[in-house]
Amino acid sequence: MHHFEELQEKFETYFNHRHFPETPSTLYDPAEYFIGLGGKRIRPVMCLMGNELFDDIHAESYPLASAVELFHNFTLIHDDIMDKAPLRRGKPTVHSKYGEPTALLGGDVMLVVAYDYLNKIDNLHLKKIIHLFNQTAKEVCEGQQLDMDFEKIPTVSLEEYIHMITLKTSVLLAASLRLGAIMGGAGEGNQILLYEFGKKLGIAFQVQDDYLDAFGDPEKFGKQVGGDIIANKKTFLLIHALETANPSQKFELERLLKSDESAKVEKVLNLFRECGIDAWARELKEKYIKEAVGHMEEIAVLSVRKKPLLELMHYLVQRDK
Repeated sequence: MHHFEELQEKFETYFNHRHFPETPSTLYDPAEYFIGLGGKRIRPVMCLMGNELFDDIHAESYPLASAVELFHNFTLIHDDIMDKAPLRRGKPTVHSKYGEPTALLGGDVMLVVAYDYLNKIDNLHLKKIIHLFNQTAKEVCEGQQLDMDFEKIPTVSLEEYIHMITLKTSVLLAASLRLGAIMGGAGEGNQILLYEFGKKLGIAFQVQDDYLDAFGDPEKFGKQVGGDIIANKKTFLLIHALETANPSQKFELERLLKSDESAKVEKVLNLFRECGIDAWARELKEKYIKEAVGHMEEIAVLSVRKKPLLELMHYLVQRDK
């Protein structure tokens, strides 16, 4: 069995080459530039780990993992346009460096190349693989649309937010694992359990992300604390605070959301603490971790095979506060 870091290295060796033609360079160089920004390659490695949970890693799991990584990067290029984000992984985004039209086309062509990789697979389960890949791609688009819809409406329920996060973030983690499991010859029941593990892990990861944005140590977290508060983003924390605050706290919270005073972050964080949101978020994360572990325990393979995935889960959700 391989640990995440070992598989990361193996995948990087396979993936580290030019994926696009040379010309027109005005289209393909920006796409190459974006892939070259790196990232942790979590999703493609999860694909390899999903395979190895059930069987030795098949050679064709590498093109499958590459398709997953290219799809993920396609969504990021287009997300950055929608969010008007100037930076990604500390470097200029494709649209800010090369313009929006090129970023749109670069994302489009990246998705097409992802299908070229799927086409390298000659596996009796290919139909299932393409079906799951396509279903996931549609769901990620649905999640992104819901995220944008939520910006325009005054209140979002916790249930609605979890549904959006599941589509936008969790299903791709879950599908990466399940696609690998299909390659590894897993039965339907085990595939479903692994998919659910990935889904719960994705939600726990988002709870933590929202928590760290508010309560994290900027030195360790590497981001400005309170960025979500400044942007009035509807996060797990804000949604629950609005649902549980008493009338005067709710009035003050809504006033702060409309203001741009310099002490806004500090005041909102104090209100969060008064409402016990910090402890609640930690408990919510633990709830999803526990559910994920429960699904993993039910998977019918030797527990020694599960170790790398459980280690990865803790790595993803136990980052420093």
